[in-house]
Amino acid sequence: MKILITGGAGFIGSALIRHIIGDTSHHVLNVDKLTYAGNLESLLSVSKNSRYSFSQTDICDREKMWDLFAKFQPDAVMHLAAESHVDRSISGPADFIETNIMGTYSLLEVAKKWHNSLKGDLKNNFRFHHISTDEVYGDLPHPDEVPDDEELPLFTEKTAYAPSSPYSASKAASDHLVRAWHRTYNLPILITNCSNNYGPYHFPEKLIPLVILNALEGKSIPIYGKGDQIRDWLYVEDHARALLKVVTDGQIGDTYNIGGYNEKSNITVVREICSHLDRLKPKLQGRYEDQITYIADRPGHDRRYAINAEKIKRDLDWAPLESFETGIKKTVEWYLKNDEWVKNVKTGAYQNWINNNYLDR
Repeated sequence: MKILITGGAGFIGSALIRHIIGDTSHHVLNVDKLTYAGNLESLLSVSKNSRYSFSQTDICDREKMWDLFAKFQPDAVMHLAAESHVDRSISGPADFIETNIMGTYSLLEVAKKWHNSLKGDLKNNFRFHHISTDEVYGDLPHPDEVPDDEELPLFTEKTAYAPSSPYSASKAASDHLVRAWHRTYNLPILITNCSNNYGPYHFPEKLIPLVILNALEGKSIPIYGKGDQIRDWLYVEDHARALLKVVTDGQIGDTYNIGGYNEKSNITVVREICSHLDRLKPKLQGRYEDQITYIADRPGHDRRYAINAEKIKRDLDWAPLESFETGIKKTVEWYLKNDEWVKNVKTGAYQNWINNNYLDR
């Protein structure tokens, strides 16, 4: 297959491309605007491969995107390009509306035009895979809100949408657009909604890499509220395998939830990271956990996310290979071994935003 991937220089996109180029014979065109979180250094291992190519293009530029479609002639589109940080969406939602909603609309229009130009098997086999988030569902009851004799609910593919932040609202809107283009224009689509990703090459605006790097630099480790918010954690390489399964074998028009079966409170995650660092790179005095600082909670902070991933397990024979315990160990070890990548990332433009808005609060 020839797969056009948007946002391939981001965290999940780069993991997906490394998986496709490293483990299959498919061809990839990576289309990325290279905003603050786009980092081609995460793709150095595949950059010289003849089956990989890159174009720095904004998905909102329909003319340029059409040229890329016409030249590359994709069999599938995997749409990952998005603004994805909740805090940033609260302080500046405009970029999220532009990229996540208008960008998805523009890409759908180009894909529709491309699909309509195809004939025979090329038309029948084409697919548009939209990668989204479990945050579109809002949040779930916390364990302290559910009687002991009742089972805790999980997000399923039929859970109603109830987004809480500008980020999740923009992703919910893009999901609805994709489904509308399928029903109205017969565009062959697939949608996946995933839980929180973590792993190597993760930018340090997100919880796990932020904690690792703050701890190593002797800075405070900020925890929203009491740290009792619960997330389901999915190792990014497990997610990449799932995404490829869906785009190649998924049922057109269907949605698949992808989760790691690893529900953990934020404070549990942070303490586990600190424990690994204590073992792998002990401080001269004290423990890394001593750097934890509790700060005012985020506005509208969802209390719990948890995914039921039985559908993708049943229909596509996918299940995560990493437990949280094995995945977080690999992640901490990766950051300790790749200080040059970290150093290069921290000189990027996004670092100014982090310094002003989050790290030292």
